[in-house]
Amino acid sequence: MKPLLRTLLFLLPWILMTVFTGPATLHAELKVASLSTITTDLARQIGGDRVKITEIIRPGMDPHDFQPTTRDIRNVADADLVLFTGKGMEGFLGKLTDTVEGKTRFIDVSKGIPSLRLEEDGCLIEDPHWWHSISNMERAGRTLEQEFKKADPANAGFYQEREELFQDSCDDLERWIRVKLSELPRSKRKLVTSHDALQYFARDYGFVILPVKGVSTGEEPSSKHVKELVGIIRREGVKAVFFESIENSRAVNQIALETGASTGGVLYSDGLGEKEATTYDSMIRHNVSTIVDALK
Repeated sequence: MKPLLRTLLFLLPWILMTVFTGPATLHAELKVASLSTITTDLARQIGGDRVKITEIIRPGMDPHDFQPTTRDIRNVADADLVLFTGKGMEGFLGKLTDTVEGKTRFIDVSKGIPSLRLEEDGCLIEDPHWWHSISNMERAGRTLEQEFKKADPANAGFYQEREELFQDSCDDLERWIRVKLSELPRSKRKLVTSHDALQYFARDYGFVILPVKGVSTGEEPSSKHVKELVGIIRREGVKAVFFESIENSRAVNQIALETGASTGGVLYSDGLGEKEATTYDSMIRHNVSTIVDALK
């Protein structure tokens, strides 16, 4: 039998299968539900087209006061993996884990990331906003790579390649941050924000955070705290104050009026944006540019 004819006969069953059933699936599809816009973007970076992501928390939502709907619970129950940021950010998590049973596995993407601890109401609590440190995000990428490999070993090599590219992008981002921040003297690195969400960023780059609210967005600042903050801003000559994308800007605007500081713009702290800062990389670049340009 001629080689060409033999090859055609060998391929004939596959050709007929494609004609009658459509293209063969080249990879398994891993179903992932994400409880944060940060973990959603990270899953896209590491998982590429090998994962199907359902966003439970979407851009513009406040993860501090989110409560899952019946539809959200169904989507979580239907997933192979459920990603969350951990360190107490998802106060609703117990409701989900108690409700969802079966094959669904919950993944704390922050495991292995050391926590900053902050004092609030006389108690030490974990700061859940770990993604404002690039090195923390790199650790999260490695964690997710391992979890994807475990859940979908057939695509292990693909996840490894994607994770290596992600690490490279984080290294590029870190270098860009350091260059941009070199425009801002250390004496001017005082950051007034709507709530206390940028301590990991402050630790890495030498900022002092002066928050209007505590770690959670649900708290309202006392008049005593606001008065003390106004005094610090005046005394230290802080040039600008910032509000956050999911926060009411009323308190920050009032502080700006009382101190003469300008409103420096919007920062994205608890998650990604809807029209800008739509990826982790663009969120960090937006925040750093906004801070430097307003304070320098």
